[in-house]
Amino acid sequence: MTSASLASLGFALAAALGNVAGAMAVVRGERRSLHVIDACLAFGAGFMLAVATLGMLPVVLGGAPEDAIFVLAGYLAVHLAQHVLTPHFHFGEETHRVSAGAGVSAMLGLTLHTFFDGVAIASGFLVSGRLGVLLFLAVLLHKLPEGVTIASVMVAGGQSRRRAIGAAAVLGAATILGVLLTDQVAPLARHGLAISAGVTLYVAASNLVPEFQGKRGGPTAAAFFGGALAYFLAERLLEAWAG
Repeated sequence: MTSASLASLGFALAAALGNVAGAMAVVRGERRSLHVIDACLAFGAGFMLAVATLGMLPVVLGGAPEDAIFVLAGYLAVHLAQHVLTPHFHFGEETHRVSAGAGVSAMLGLTLHTFFDGVAIASGFLVSGRLGVLLFLAVLLHKLPEGVTIASVMVAGGQSRRRAIGAAAVLGAATILGVLLTDQVAPLARHGLAISAGVTLYVAASNLVPEFQGKRGGPTAAAFFGGALAYFLAERLLEAWAG
């Protein structure tokens, strides 16, 4: 494996552990941790939108403008998986009783998205170490809420805590698989950044933003705009570090 491949695999493993950490907060009933993770929704959405529009799309469209179709395909594929084929799905903690199969369908719906989290990290490192790290940060920020989502749906559906954590681990494994296959499958290496740009846009704008946009108040807005600002700060820090 190349140094870029090893780096992307290491970062993907760290991101995957975020899924498990979010699930652990649910099964252990750590309310303070859950509140902190909930605050990550707005911050993560802002950061992800900035990464997608300023970090990913210029690279995708600058190389081959026709790759825009793959951006759209990524966006539509996540909607299909999470809101057409999956009967019950939303980001954040599930507080109502759901059917026993809801957790399994939510896990399947999230698997496509988490797979392309790994593709995004690997594709980013193929472009540059800086973009790879920025995409890792974007993925990590929504991994914790993602773990909360799947674990709480599993528990609300009557599944055991062990299965809830196992479902989060499956999502993490899908991210690692995304990295591994990007190295091995030529179409993913060629179009993976474009597809994952569409996935990132969907997760940020259509999954995360609706979860908090109904909440009025300064803290949520500050977290959202702060997430976008954090992208610029992270980019400058990485640029200074590399230089």
